[in-house]
Amino acid sequence: MIDPVVRGRLWAIIVKEIWAVLRDPRSRIILIVPPFLQLIVFGFATTLEVKNIDIALYDRDGGVWAREFSQRLAGSPNVRRIIPVRSPAELRDAIDNRQVIAAIGIDQRFSADIAAGRPATVQAILDGRRSNAAQIVAGYLGRITVDMGASVRPQLKAPGGSIVTHWYNPNLDYLWFTMPALVVIVSTVTALGVTAQSVARERELGTFDQLMVSPLRVHEILIGKMVPPLLIGLFNATLYTILIPTVFGVPLTGSVPLFYVALLFYMLALIGLGMLISCLSQTQQQAFLGMFLLTVPAILLSGYASPVDNMPNWLQWVAEFNPPKHFLIVSEGTFLKAMPPGDILANTWPLMAIAAATLTAAALLFRSRME
Repeated sequence: MIDPVVRGRLWAIIVKEIWAVLRDPRSRIILIVPPFLQLIVFGFATTLEVKNIDIALYDRDGGVWAREFSQRLAGSPNVRRIIPVRSPAELRDAIDNRQVIAAIGIDQRFSADIAAGRPATVQAILDGRRSNAAQIVAGYLGRITVDMGASVRPQLKAPGGSIVTHWYNPNLDYLWFTMPALVVIVSTVTALGVTAQSVARERELGTFDQLMVSPLRVHEILIGKMVPPLLIGLFNATLYTILIPTVFGVPLTGSVPLFYVALLFYMLALIGLGMLISCLSQTQQQAFLGMFLLTVPAILLSGYASPVDNMPNWLQWVAEFNPPKHFLIVSEGTFLKAMPPGDILANTWPLMAIAAATLTAAALLFRSRME
């Protein structure tokens, strides 16, 4: 049982910190703007898919099979517009001026070769300045070419073939990848932003000295400053956990209680990092910049932008100490593939270790600043 006097002091400091967060314009912006902005941006704008592409077509044949190929190209759901060009110079200019991401050249004997049963080829020129998009577009063009070849010479189709099944995301819907990661990103921004302002706000407003002479003990002050960002982070994560399946149709297939266990330790790890930033900052502006400097690398090393396995070995070791990296695995696994409890716990214990280390370091630094 907690002593009634201690419970009263804890309640007082928690209420005081909640009101301080709600009264501060900067904190209100952090609470309101990023979640809704990220919901819109990540939900509708950020995607690695390549759609609405423009392709230049240099058709030197004009025959029936050249028209068939151009019609198949124009009928692709990913192609927005086919731009005819009449010379190699126009084709080069279309690529150089970024009018198109790819150009198709059809040889003058294309239809004749197909009619005579000879191999026929098309030339694809891609804009290498957009390397990732160019590779994806090359895959689109290759698929269209293969499908046309199979329809022209069905007897050459290999017997049997292969059947491709995409587990956990059958339609390769990019929202199914983005939305579980959004829970991680929103929780990161919220927890770090609110916590980083707490002690810095006291210094800037001149109330830090009042805390030092108050009857509150150091651990009670720390608990009071950590509870509001924890509650706010849990609220935002809960809101997104409800909206993602209902609004965006992303399935939630795993264990929700285990998800919240991992979320709790994830929030504690972030709060410890935010408290370190706040203790080191003299003003709220410094705290905001410190939070920003930490948030961007944390998200980049989480595996959202690019897989951690693609990073250099030394950077993969650094990512192991990054809380978003572990919780992203839990979030995606809980939403998409009903991750087993053992796998969730395997990614939760690193969060426990990081939370213990950051909270201890924050407590020691805060105590030293109090003294």
